[in-house]
Amino acid sequence: MFAIIQAAGWPIYFLLIASVIAVALIIERSFALRRARIVPGGLLDSVIGDYRQGGVTEAQIARLEAHSPLGRILASGLRNAGSSRDMVKEAIEEAGSAVAHDLNRYLTTLGTIAAVSPLLGLFGTVVGMIEIFGSQAPGQGNPQELAHGISVALYNTGFGLLIAIPSMIFYRHFRALIDGFLVDMEQKAIRLAEVIGARAD
Repeated sequence: MFAIIQAAGWPIYFLLIASVIAVALIIERSFALRRARIVPGGLLDSVIGDYRQGGVTEAQIARLEAHSPLGRILASGLRNAGSSRDMVKEAIEEAGSAVAHDLNRYLTTLGTIAAVSPLLGLFGTVVGMIEIFGSQAPGQGNPQELAHGISVALYNTGFGLLIAIPSMIFYRHFRALIDGFLVDMEQKAIRLAEVIGARAD
């Protein structure tokens, strides 16, 4: 493997850096975007139960906010429980926007790596081809050496695709996962807003 990297030339080092970043982001997002961490089961029922039993204290709201992204959205609704229904919904929407931004963290970088890696591989291949043809003296070209040089130059393109394909798969997977979480959290937030509004009425 190391011999292939050496043979492919200096452009492949950009691809190596991109691959390390992509793997790190995929691992980090895989741990960060677990359903139990984002939308814990039973949290909404627990919050509604506490609220109906006599309201919640500021300390409980602070704990809820630090609990999970869903807890952060629900806490924003509880903080405005004494306000109008429109104010509660507006507070929940603002918290939801902030949570959506946090959940999408690093995905732009992963998507960029998926899009740019084939171009970096193509760049490495072009550089390799230029070096190969530049080193061939007129009338003294060896077809076997030329074929070997071209195959080595193509390592960059192959490595670029090897990085881009899993990066794009995970990028789209994470985006779909986040969209599902946001829909779920929105439904739970609407339910809490209805409970708060019904009590205020």
